[in-house]
Amino acid sequence: MSQEFTMKTIARIHSDFAGKFGVPRQSGLVDSLEALVVFEPEYRSADALRGLEGFSHVWLLWVFDRAVRDGWSPTVRPPRLGGNVRLGVFATRSPFRPNPLALSAVALAGVEETREWGMALRVRGADLADGTPVLDIKPYLPYADCLPKAEGGFAAAAAGEELAVEIPPELLERVPPDRREALRAVLALDPRPRYQEDPQRVYGFVFAGLEVRFTVEGKTLRVREVL
Repeated sequence: MSQEFTMKTIARIHSDFAGKFGVPRQSGLVDSLEALVVFEPEYRSADALRGLEGFSHVWLLWVFDRAVRDGWSPTVRPPRLGGNVRLGVFATRSPFRPNPLALSAVALAGVEETREWGMALRVRGADLADGTPVLDIKPYLPYADCLPKAEGGFAAAAAGEELAVEIPPELLERVPPDRREALRAVLALDPRPRYQEDPQRVYGFVFAGLEVRFTVEGKTLRVREVL
């Protein structure tokens, strides 16, 4: 029997990424990335967070709101495999799913009270674009959630080598000091689609309110502009 459920947005992420381009492909890859989980007015209760400060990590359950489509396909083309191989959607973390749900394990940097939004969560290593709706938050339990003997299938290892990142000093000065390490780490992960290898193409994304434009040749990424 088919059933439908109504979900409520309990919070939204406030991150440095205006869009999905540039966002790390998995959570935890860039620990220096900080974000704030801001609760919707209905859920701004300190009681709802009581005891959470004792955990080092939490699970965020969220929505691929920038990838919602009508209908679905039983197979997708994972970028990890160059976009040339079709696999079952349930064997991947593709955003194009019957229900566009995602989950991310992030470090809990703090439970804090803000003047504008009340109680909020400061997290590190999130892979969510700014404004992404969060449906639920659960504590990460090491004894149950960490499975050292688990096998990772076609994604068993991290994707590719990190790039060498070159940022001219005059451009780096335009980036706030507390964002520089995170920006370097994001760029080193190679934000480009896996199947694009054009050294002449200029890519760009918005990070911390700045448009960062870059090229990639071989294993070196060069920042060309910071606007």
